[in-house]
Amino acid sequence: MATASQAPAGTDLQQLARQHLWMHFSRMGAYGPDHEVPIITRAEGCYVYDDHGNRYLDGLSGLFCVNAGHGRTEYGEAAARQVEELDFYTLWSYAHPKAIELAARIANLAPGDLNRVFFTSGGSEAVESALKLSRNYHRMHGKGQKYKVIAREVAYHGTSFGALSATGITELRSQFEPLTPGGCHVPNTNIYRWPEERDPLWAADAIEERIVFEGPETVAAVILEPVQNAGGCFVPPDGYFQRVREICDQYDVLMISDEVICAWGRLGHYFGCERFDYVPDMITIAKALTSAYAPMGGVIASDKVAEPFMEGDASFAHGFTFAGHPIAAAIAMANLDVYERENLCGHVLAKEGEFRGMLESLHDLPIVGDVRGAGFFHAVELVKDKETKESFNDEESERLLRGFLSGELYKRGLICRADDRGDPVVQLAPPLIADTEQFEEIHDVLRAVLTEAGNLMVRGAPDQSARADHLRRN
Repeated sequence: MATASQAPAGTDLQQLARQHLWMHFSRMGAYGPDHEVPIITRAEGCYVYDDHGNRYLDGLSGLFCVNAGHGRTEYGEAAARQVEELDFYTLWSYAHPKAIELAARIANLAPGDLNRVFFTSGGSEAVESALKLSRNYHRMHGKGQKYKVIAREVAYHGTSFGALSATGITELRSQFEPLTPGGCHVPNTNIYRWPEERDPLWAADAIEERIVFEGPETVAAVILEPVQNAGGCFVPPDGYFQRVREICDQYDVLMISDEVICAWGRLGHYFGCERFDYVPDMITIAKALTSAYAPMGGVIASDKVAEPFMEGDASFAHGFTFAGHPIAAAIAMANLDVYERENLCGHVLAKEGEFRGMLESLHDLPIVGDVRGAGFFHAVELVKDKETKESFNDEESERLLRGFLSGELYKRGLICRADDRGDPVVQLAPPLIADTEQFEEIHDVLRAVLTEAGNLMVRGAPDQSARADHLRRN
């Protein structure tokens, strides 16, 4: 039973957070009187501020989503105007103007014949919807045995049970098994770890091999990110997605481009598939559709995929109460106005070389093995030995990432991701308004912290008090 129905006046936020707030993907036991919960209280542009007034460069755009930058009051004004007109109505058998207008605008921006938008409340829901739609599509054509989905190893596609079956990260899957059946996995495009003589289309051909192995009559869809997030911004070799498109067409398998991160300018285009010149059957979107000022996601489906559900008494028996919420849709429209007015995609294309060059300048550090990514979405892979590309073992990664890097980067004013889903990496995805000033800040913090990290890994573990303090950063 809760001890209080509301916070008493003057109650310390740290105390309340430790007592009542359950944070996501967080080691809650790491917080205590001596180790504060980081509390972000305000934000502006590329920066956020904590409850002590400290400023941090938001080098992860919230979580790959505040693409237009923080503090745009016009989004709140758009929401307020919408409340005056229509605060809420569901899309279950009804429509409202903002959902209609937004769907039409998204369809106009999407490539090929992706003209139908099915709204959700977020990214996992978008992936879940695309997977259900792929199964249902084949069933409508008398092929109900096609239910399997092929995804890539280490890829992250969400946390709901269907999406988790596509996620290729063992430690996220194993504690919730058995999962929704049908998830199959193939190698990703971590080119840094490939032998030099390997065929560039090897990983694409592995998808065909897996389809044949499973039986094409059982495979419904292939789901891939344009640039794979988990593992550290894996980019595709030239021709990869074109080959995957051919394979999907050959075996009557739907191609889902998971762009929960990669859409809305992150790679310099409205959609990541445009960056790599392919047209999927579905695109999943969320995060930066509203620049995270309100929760919203969706599936953009091709005319071919939508067609069976648009005739007679057919129905896609799936939905969410808040999907296509009028207020979220109004904010999304305001967000897209900013994209057009400020040419955010063009800014990313103009500045990505400078951003990448800044990261590549860190190659002189012994701990920096690889720099990869596209647009404003890059990763720095950390290694024990540059010559052999030897990585850190699990215990060393724990010391390096959670024992030092995460906390030290934060302490020095940079929020980014130090992660080891795969090999240890530092990921950066600043708001699309970031420019030379922010790149220089990122460089200065990374150079200092990665230099110290390299020295620590040579000398041994950081002192235990520092390690305990930094564990809170998960």
